[in-house]
Amino acid sequence: MRLAIEERPSRLPMSVACHVMGLNRSSVYERRRGLVGHKAKRCRKQAKQPRALSFIERQEVLDTLRSEEYRNQPPAEVHHRLLEQGKAPCSISTMHRLLREKQENGERRNQRPAQHNAIPRLKAMAPNQVWTWDISKLALVTTGVYLSLYAVIDLFSRYTVAWMISLKENSALATQLLDEASVRYSIKPDQLTLHQDRGSPMTANGFLGAMRNLDITCSHSRPRVSNDNPVSESAFKTLKYQPDYPGKFNSTEHARQWCGDYYNWANFQHHHSGLNGYTPAQVFTGGYKDIATAKQEALDKRFMLTPERFVKGRPLIKMPPVEVAINPISAEDIADGVVDAVNFPTLSAAGYKANIR
Repeated sequence: MRLAIEERPSRLPMSVACHVMGLNRSSVYERRRGLVGHKAKRCRKQAKQPRALSFIERQEVLDTLRSEEYRNQPPAEVHHRLLEQGKAPCSISTMHRLLREKQENGERRNQRPAQHNAIPRLKAMAPNQVWTWDISKLALVTTGVYLSLYAVIDLFSRYTVAWMISLKENSALATQLLDEASVRYSIKPDQLTLHQDRGSPMTANGFLGAMRNLDITCSHSRPRVSNDNPVSESAFKTLKYQPDYPGKFNSTEHARQWCGDYYNWANFQHHHSGLNGYTPAQVFTGGYKDIATAKQEALDKRFMLTPERFVKGRPLIKMPPVEVAINPISAEDIADGVVDAVNFPTLSAAGYKANIR
């Protein structure tokens, strides 16, 4: 055995060789140095423990754990019940170890299997292809009383197509809001995908049935995933971090007046960074093209007057993104095998119905 240890391949560590052959590594080193004259000791795990339970005692413990009275109880429960009866056959950890050796430990109750929800992947290449909506709470000066702000945003242009303030939060109001918005913007069957989280108004059967009647595809965020509806969440943060946001409103009418002014600014005056400096209304209506021409003329005029200031040449105006996506498929997703680039291409929202309920 010592010869086998000494003649092992150079790539095989001493610790691995000793473990395979059941030898104590320290004893092997001592014997090699000639400090120990007897055989190398066996591993402690394989040595017989003088304080260990005898075979009969081990079998009695197993019979007790397998008995009709205790077979559905965990070792800790069995241990304390036996102590109350004046019995102390072994410790709780010993009971676990004996069951583990017989492969009789572990959870025996029916367990819910792990849930795997599909990642919502939506892409809009034009207005009115994907709408995303959510509900946020607005505090009143009355302690404990809140208003519900419903807001529906067009994903491609960030244009708020509909909003509403109510004292209630329910699916009936959401259905009414989406119904009116779909009529206002002449949404055709199978044209629109509606993305939302999993709040009770969004998952109510009445709301989902109404969306099916309107031929609107519903997409939902994954459970307990906070960033699957980023556009709506970001829009609410922008609203509540405005310098003139009152924090608490005096009444419902006060909240409606303030939100009316805010959404007029957000849609028609706010130059959105995600749209490369265009307003949501300009992108929603297509008017950004004329605006881009005017901006380019201003830059060209400046370039002709002082060309030395533009070290990289003639500046060009950036246009709005040609597509906006929620959870877009990245190169890392394809490399990691999360999606198949051939069999699972990135589709537009009108052609990709994710998480249909």
